[in-house]
Amino acid sequence: MPVYALPTATSTSAPDAPDQPDQLLVADALLTLLRDTTTEPRPDMQLEALTLAVAADLPVLLWGEPGIGKTAALTQLAEALDLPLTTVIASVHEPSDFSGLPVVGDDPAEHGVPMAPPDWAVRLVRAGRGLLFLDELSTAPPAVQAALLRLVLERRIGALRLPPGVRIVAAANPRSSAADGWELSPPLANRFVHLQWLHDHEVVVRGLGGTWPRATLPRLDPATLPDAVDFARRAVCGLLAVRPGLVHRLPSGETRRGGPWPSPRSWDMTLRLIAFATAAGSSRDVLSLLVRGTVGDGPGLELLAGIDRLDLPDPEVLLADPAAAELPERGDLRQAVLDGVVEAVRKRPEKSRWDSAWALLVRAVETGAPDLVVVPATTLAALRQQDWAVPAAIERLTGTVTLSQRADHAAAAAKARR
Repeated sequence: MPVYALPTATSTSAPDAPDQPDQLLVADALLTLLRDTTTEPRPDMQLEALTLAVAADLPVLLWGEPGIGKTAALTQLAEALDLPLTTVIASVHEPSDFSGLPVVGDDPAEHGVPMAPPDWAVRLVRAGRGLLFLDELSTAPPAVQAALLRLVLERRIGALRLPPGVRIVAAANPRSSAADGWELSPPLANRFVHLQWLHDHEVVVRGLGGTWPRATLPRLDPATLPDAVDFARRAVCGLLAVRPGLVHRLPSGETRRGGPWPSPRSWDMTLRLIAFATAAGSSRDVLSLLVRGTVGDGPGLELLAGIDRLDLPDPEVLLADPAAAELPERGDLRQAVLDGVVEAVRKRPEKSRWDSAWALLVRAVETGAPDLVVVPATTLAALRQQDWAVPAAIERLTGTVTLSQRADHAAAAAKARR
């Protein structure tokens, strides 16, 4: 522990009294000890999602109750990334502070009236890089929110454009806990990646003990960049091709309009985040936070389900060699694979393919939950043509299907009795 030398001050009223340390200096030394903390590498999904979105150069909005640690997280992030932090309290500014103040020159008819930016914007441009933190966004009135639109999307303040090295992060409290809070306007909300900021008990306890988690930039593998972009495009375009109604869906409620919702802009942000998360090797939980924070829970979960299916084996490959088939462990993914195999047989019904599908169902029973094959087996049996002999593999599934049917009949009878 460092030793702090405390200067002494001699009392003028009692010359013979021994020297006593200045109590304010002692207090400063104590405060210095309290601020003496360290950091450690620790998995933190929220912090990783925030850092990944900052690396992707997307505006981020942290939602959380007062005192939850949003400002502290941004301060620590700026220090970890070696970015100068500029904090602007949005609620105490006028619209002209973000759109620029008109400055009349010598000949306005000749040169026009330029819009002068505020001093903090000039400092960011001079530095060339930094983290702009827009705090208390939900307490900013609608006129200020309208002025922020161009800053968040185009990085322009008056006649000044922020350099590419500047990242934008905002923080807001829910309207129920904000002082004179407002709902975010839909145009402003649709420009952010929304992250719900919650406290982690272990992180708080260990941090109060002097050790906080360390934020680090994601390590992007240069060799995976083209594949990451291709994967992100296939995921987003594959969903929107079959769900055109998700391209743009403005929520009906005022509260939901102030959060994440799907639009061409937010889908473009989602595509970028998927590419970054894939290149960085981020977990599915981190990707879920980012995707749902950009297009909302419903579309986000549909997209995540589609992403899971992108890695599923090709039904034709499974039908070609069912004995060597590797089926997913997760039940929902295994069900999707079996349904895909049955659908492939339905589109091109041939005796050999039908037999291979039955062999695959048998393998599924041997390596996983038997109940997952009931629906595919029933559908596959209905595809049988008159001249097709029943394969011996069906006998190994008879017990499973019969037991499931009995359970269904029992449940239906109990429901009828009730």
